[in-house]
This record gives sequence, structure tokens and C-alpha cells, in this order.
Amino acid sequence: MSKAPSLSSHVLDTTLGKPAANMQLILTTPEGNIAHAQTDADGRCNQWGELAILPGLYQLRFITGEYLSATHGSAFYPFVDVHFEITKEGGHYHIPLLISPFGFSSYRGS
Repeated sequence: MSKAPSLSSHVLDTTLGKPAANMQLILTTPEGNIAHAQTDADGRCNQWGELAILPGLYQLRFITGEYLSATHGSAFYPFVDVHFEITKEGGHYHIPLLISPFGFSSYRGS
């Protein structure tokens, strides 16, 4: 029997070498449902309100512009969208984002 899927994220500011606190996130489910969340003081987020995490294609939008402008004075990227698939096998899905004023990277974490 597979474990129900779960989802978390972590945003790190690679310029400062610190977590990106209070960054707004928007999760869109395969059905088009939306959850608004934000990173905590450690740059982490795993609270998606009442949304059930089910198999399908998701979009996680990181609202980077507000954070980068406030922290670095400008923002080349107003947001970063990461599209990913949660499979029926379940398990934990972790979507990290490494951000700087002029670059970003994401991968499947653990």
C-alpha cells in the first residue's frame, strides 16, 4: 500500500546564503484549485490549506519579485513557475528553489 503524497518547498537566497523568508507561493492543482502560502523564517513551506495532494500535474509559483526587490533592490524575475508531476505511488515531494537577483534553479529534493 502506498503512502499518500505530501508536498513541501524550501527557498534559499544564494546571494545571501540564507533562507528566503516570507516569500509568497501559489500552488495550482491538476483540477485548477489554488492554495496561497508563504515561506516561514527558515524559507520552508508545507502548509497548503485544505488542498488534498493527489496524483497529477501541478504548478508551484514562487512570487520572487517582491522578495528580491525588498532584499536586493531589484528583481529580474517577477515570479518562477515550477511544473511537476505527483504520481500515484505517493510519497513525499520536495520542491526547493535556489534564487538570486539574476538566476534560479530547482530540483526534486528529499
